[in-house]
Amino acid sequence: MTVHNDTVAAAQAAPEQAQPYAELGLKDDEYARIKEILGRRPTDAELTVYSVMWSEHCSYKSSKVHLRYFGETTTPEMAEKILAGIGENAGVVDIGGGDAVTFRVESHNHPSFVEPYQGAATGIGGIVRDIMAMGARPIAVMDQLRFGPADAPDTSRVLPGVVHGIGGYGNSLGLPNIGGETVFDESYAGNPLVNALCVGTLKVEDLKLAFASGTGNKVMLFGSRTGLDGIGGVSVLGSASFEEGEERKLPAVQVGDPFAEKVLIECCLELYQAGVVVGIQDLGGGGLACATSELAAAGDGGMRVNLDNVPLRAENMSAAEILASESQERMCAVVTPENVGKFLEICAKWEVTVAEIGEVTDEKDRYLVYHNGEVVIDAPASTIDEGPVYERPFARPQWQDEIQATPEVSRPSEPAEIKQALFDMVSSPALCSRDFITEQFDRYVRGNTIKAKYSDAGVLRINEETNRGVAISADASGRYAKLDPSTGARLALAEAYRNVAVTGARPVAVTNCLNFGSPENTDVMWQFREAVHGLADGAKEMGIPVSGGNVSFYNQTGDEPILPTPVVGVLGVIEDVHQAIGHDLGSVDEAEKLILLGTTRDEFGGSIWQQISGGGLQGMPPQIDLADEMKLADFFIGNTELTAAHDLSEGGLAQAVIEMAIRADRGVELDLDKVNEDQFTALFSESASRVLVATTADKVEAVLAHAAELGVPAAEIGSTTEQTELKFGEVSVQVAELREAWQNTLPELFGHAVGANAVVE
Repeated sequence: MTVHNDTVAAAQAAPEQAQPYAELGLKDDEYARIKEILGRRPTDAELTVYSVMWSEHCSYKSSKVHLRYFGETTTPEMAEKILAGIGENAGVVDIGGGDAVTFRVESHNHPSFVEPYQGAATGIGGIVRDIMAMGARPIAVMDQLRFGPADAPDTSRVLPGVVHGIGGYGNSLGLPNIGGETVFDESYAGNPLVNALCVGTLKVEDLKLAFASGTGNKVMLFGSRTGLDGIGGVSVLGSASFEEGEERKLPAVQVGDPFAEKVLIECCLELYQAGVVVGIQDLGGGGLACATSELAAAGDGGMRVNLDNVPLRAENMSAAEILASESQERMCAVVTPENVGKFLEICAKWEVTVAEIGEVTDEKDRYLVYHNGEVVIDAPASTIDEGPVYERPFARPQWQDEIQATPEVSRPSEPAEIKQALFDMVSSPALCSRDFITEQFDRYVRGNTIKAKYSDAGVLRINEETNRGVAISADASGRYAKLDPSTGARLALAEAYRNVAVTGARPVAVTNCLNFGSPENTDVMWQFREAVHGLADGAKEMGIPVSGGNVSFYNQTGDEPILPTPVVGVLGVIEDVHQAIGHDLGSVDEAEKLILLGTTRDEFGGSIWQQISGGGLQGMPPQIDLADEMKLADFFIGNTELTAAHDLSEGGLAQAVIEMAIRADRGVELDLDKVNEDQFTALFSESASRVLVATTADKVEAVLAHAAELGVPAAEIGSTTEQTELKFGEVSVQVAELREAWQNTLPELFGHAVGANAVVE
């Protein structure tokens, strides 16, 4: 190939030529810094690559100064089982016996508002490829969804499309969806959150990392062809605020093909098994620009890339378009020359398009890209990959004291009022059944799902010979975090940890997806910093490492940011999945006794009761002592005396009891005096570190003694009955009536939507 330097030379010869750097998301000083690095103005391709890689989504330029705190608070003991951590495509945890598990959660928020189906579908596709890039087989997905008010017109556009996209892509891949969360709040009306989690499994020795090493090694691009879809996704959509009308940014939304990804998964796994991959990187946000520059920056040499060899599905694509395209279902591998033949053979077997697009060079850090016989990029790879670092100003908001003031809480006290409150709560969009959503997802494909629907955490069998498994949960409360970001993050950690623990699994690692407004807002940066410190300090206190995460900024409509929403995922290990605890009552013929673990306080700040009763958002979130959560975990691990367990969180004791009664179609009689002297507080308080457990009469004393031994407050508060009604004091409610109220809300709101009634089981 004859190489001309005309493109770079032209940039050098016309230093004052105007360039659209602002439209690409670069600030004046960032553009000036790029020219300083290169010693000239950038070519169009260079400008594109820098704008993509220096975007908030790719560079973490506003968050990295605070994210370092995770490393500072991770002790050697915590990090011992982490095989790959922060900075990699996904965290990888050694779970024993030669098995490892990788998991990560990532945002696809703005694309899912613009085009709900494809935005959510490609969010699933992207997180699955992150897991593939670690050398793992993806085995399950989860989702964390947040929308505007359930009855808002635009929510009826966004929610059905998002749910259909998640199901359409995940079901087609053959991956079970083992859990999630759906939240409605005004702050998400113009900026929904679609956070996708994937978990994968691999043997410890099969771990793969993203780096380009070995002079002369070849860079192989394989998977779907490169087109014009998704161009500008991370810089246009992922790194800027939304204004009215932004839903028209359709070209920036990627288009997914789950069947192509399914084949790509199997192809990757065979490539790994054949031992022909030195380094691997998925193509997601930032496309080929991101994948190749990151591989080069992480390696021990430089890289030469020839865009003329990239398989295209559109004619006359420019170098900038080829590099920035976020076409889905693509991977990039580094392969030794002697293994290229085998690599091509395996790709041909799976009918996966493949091309050799470059090679590793001995010019350390030099990133050279050619197109049409010309050098279009000649830049230091490290300067592309690292990006700027901002120490943005932050300050505690002036309004923080005002919203933390003690709230006036409406407190029904008469039996008829309490009964109405039960129906108002259970039928509210905040607490109603999610069957309308989850019935669109396949939960049991692959045959290793142990717990999913109606489970506090998803439980999967990892090893079919030993029955070792994992439990995964992800949680967040933007309402708690708005009142106190540090406590809100700790409460999210505590709830995810507790959800994993009540299955009988031992929590071992944390991941996160931190969703916030604009980092240029000092209030938002204070919220972000507080949440990071709360989560990091909490993880250290509990002795479980943060294995990785994701930051999503600019989640706001105009100047109004979303509720600060730090989503926290926890992974736990269970030695025998047959011992996993569920929350299904009625597993025995006799009546079951109900025991409440933990202390119930008068805590309603940020609660669901406050939200649905018109109390706004005010007060302090529940207190949290993470030592109590650790005691609860010790209580459940290896515990064979329980018939069921359900954590208490949103909606308090009332919601937990109602869900258990509906699921089993059993009656429950409660003695609320043993919970709290105030009946209303006993029912609806959202105090943390509480779990409702069931056992048989002959094991009550043993359960109470075990709790006392661990220092866990415990009280027998009721039992199941043959009459299918919920009874306490003077209140009696038929379980069938509660079920009807619980089930009907979402179908009545969204049942008209196209594809909404698709059931996959």
